[in-house]
Amino acid sequence: MDIGLFDYELPEELIAQTPLPNRTGSRLMSLNKATGEVGHHSFEQLQQFVNAGDLLVLNDTRVIPARLFGVKADTGAKIELLLLNNLGDDRWEVLAKPAKRARIGTEIHFSTGQNASPTLTAIVEEEKEMGGRIVRFRYSGIFNELLDRLGQVPLPPYIKQQLDDKERYQTVYAKHEGSAAAPTAGLHFSEDFLQRLERQGVGIAYITLHVGLGTFRPVSVDRVEEHHMHSEYYHIPEKAAAQIQAAREAGGKIIAVGTTAARTLETAAREDGGPIQACQGWTDIFIYPGYRFKLLDGLLTNFHLPKSTLLMLISALAGREHVLNAYREAVRERYRFFSFGDAMIII
Repeated sequence: MDIGLFDYELPEELIAQTPLPNRTGSRLMSLNKATGEVGHHSFEQLQQFVNAGDLLVLNDTRVIPARLFGVKADTGAKIELLLLNNLGDDRWEVLAKPAKRARIGTEIHFSTGQNASPTLTAIVEEEKEMGGRIVRFRYSGIFNELLDRLGQVPLPPYIKQQLDDKERYQTVYAKHEGSAAAPTAGLHFSEDFLQRLERQGVGIAYITLHVGLGTFRPVSVDRVEEHHMHSEYYHIPEKAAAQIQAAREAGGKIIAVGTTAARTLETAAREDGGPIQACQGWTDIFIYPGYRFKLLDGLLTNFHLPKSTLLMLISALAGREHVLNAYREAVRERYRFFSFGDAMIII
């Protein structure tokens, strides 16, 4: 399958640079996955598309200040590290930029000022493809506190403005630290709106997938089937597994909030349709047209980059032509795109 099949034209001015003042103030496009019919709504009209007994599954990961700017200990050359996966024992999988400066044995210093002594040191232990590295950190004190002092929230490269309030790149229910990017479909929810949905009888379940390179690494091959996803850590706790199973048995729809939640659910789903179990581990699941969904009934998502794995996932759920037609209409109607943009409900 050619990657060009998932391309579309997007005017740059439609890429949202800042979040709206009100989390629930965005627009909502509805897409009927069976017919391709499109509708235009406000986000708070989401309540029209979920019923009592349905279950929304949300990713409660929290973004860490994962972008570190340091210098090589021997030459002073600048190096940027993006933390991706915590491997334990102070070892992390990272993305180095420029990667050619981060060879095995390279020592990188991070400090709070140009002439300050380093408070954090990384030693490169392994080289991986496409700028990936395994590093081991040395430090005194508490690592997360050092990250808060030294790191920056890693906003996507298409966002050119810094946030006045860093919490606007976190969901209101963000809990478990470990992501290099936010599960942005969840940014539309306020605590009040979630409570309104629960009063309506809609279930809310929380699972975790720490968003890393697998979610936002660009596809660099011409054939979709040749792309390999990067592994990301996920966890479905017992409470969420029980909620999912109860909703299924009662005939409710399972609706993922975001592609990360969708990938987690499909990772845990059983081929035989049996009950979902509490589980954790690493997933590199790659969902593109031809995939048969085992658990997911619907998806709330944002508008995604051309040729991205996220666009392929929603095309697998709703059909490539339906999705691209909806995207063309979103461009005509001047929807806001990407992380801080508007939302789409596929049902």
